[in-house]
Amino acid sequence: MPQNLNDEQSRAAAPPAPSALRDSPAAAAATASSAGPSIQKHRILWLLGPALVAGVAYLDPGNVASNMTAGAKYGYLLVWVVIAGNVMAWLIQYLSAKLGIVTGKSLPQLLGSGIRNRHARRAYWLQAELVAMATDLAEIIGGAVALNLLFNLPLIWGGVITGTVSMVMLAVQTRRGPRVFERVIIGLLAIIAIGFSAGVFISPPEAGSVLAGMVPRFEGTDSVLLAASILGATIMPHAIYAHSALARDRFEVRASGLTTKRLLTATRWDVSIAMLIAGSVNLCILLLAAANLQGVEGTDSLEGAYAALEDSMGMVVATLFAVGLLASGLASTSVGAYAGAEIMHGLLHIEVPLLARRLVTLIPALLILGSGFDPTQALVLSQVVLSFGIPFALVPLVWLTAKAGVLGEYRNRWMTTAAGVTASVLLIALNVTLLVLLFGG
Repeated sequence: MPQNLNDEQSRAAAPPAPSALRDSPAAAAATASSAGPSIQKHRILWLLGPALVAGVAYLDPGNVASNMTAGAKYGYLLVWVVIAGNVMAWLIQYLSAKLGIVTGKSLPQLLGSGIRNRHARRAYWLQAELVAMATDLAEIIGGAVALNLLFNLPLIWGGVITGTVSMVMLAVQTRRGPRVFERVIIGLLAIIAIGFSAGVFISPPEAGSVLAGMVPRFEGTDSVLLAASILGATIMPHAIYAHSALARDRFEVRASGLTTKRLLTATRWDVSIAMLIAGSVNLCILLLAAANLQGVEGTDSLEGAYAALEDSMGMVVATLFAVGLLASGLASTSVGAYAGAEIMHGLLHIEVPLLARRLVTLIPALLILGSGFDPTQALVLSQVVLSFGIPFALVPLVWLTAKAGVLGEYRNRWMTTAAGVTASVLLIALNVTLLVLLFGG
């Protein structure tokens, strides 16, 4: 991981965190009695998990649709977008987790208390809520398509089943706590990784073409649209909101004897592992399509890609792809509902039970599934909506983590803040370019 991001380990002379933060769970752990080195070494494994849960958002059906479409339509052209998005995602998710650990509060909570104007707070909540709903839309549709491919179920019933299973998973999180929920999500993450990566090992891409795809470039408006879709699916706003809450919830119940510095070290490992898995799988999806589906008719949809994989690589690879898509929908929709509830609670101070929220956000997805609208197109467009929500989550995150009044000695160094600002500017510039291309001809 970049050296400049290890800023938390050398701040002995920095001013202490403000008194408002000293009562937080994270600050309490920082002053707890020290456990022995061997105990701390053992516990660092126990601390892994929140980033893996948040990382599922980077492997949702929207990612699959965007990457498959990009590979089938443009070959290796947008490989660089997947790689760049994953590098930015590492920094963003680490900053989000750090914010939750040090303050004991989520990003929506801090924004809810920081935005004093009631109307401004509601407007901010509205855009965040639309992003969360777009996320949920993609994930329910992805699960429904997978069930249709595997069992020939009608899309509407596939959506109902996906939503029902996600409600069961949310009940596990509510009643059994974050650790059990993490284990369920990580198990699904393993299925996702196998399902989407197997085809690349059976039919590997050309190394020279992959290297050529690392050169930043576009080919027309549609390629910019797909790039925005890939970034919206990779750097998902709800994952930024959720990770700070996951870290907060997880470490409210941690054992004493672990310092904030130790927790942040474990978090860097957690984020690195999660982003390595997510980035590798996303790249595999694009490479699978580029190597096997480019130029094949009908591969601009998930159903068409499944049929093309079956024809070119056999039933096993196609079935693994569909199973991975199903696991992706089930895991990511649960995390999306968790994020949505946190957004509402943090910004509006309204408590909404996770299961009730699951029912409400399920309705738009079922309406689209029942309307006959092309599900893959709905997935890709939902990711574009997400890309426009990124600045509203990312800019406040970079700003808050750079403030000594919020994070005290654990605030960002200037190089970390510069990297965050650079990522924000690049993402905003891409979205502006997309608007100009779409509406300016």
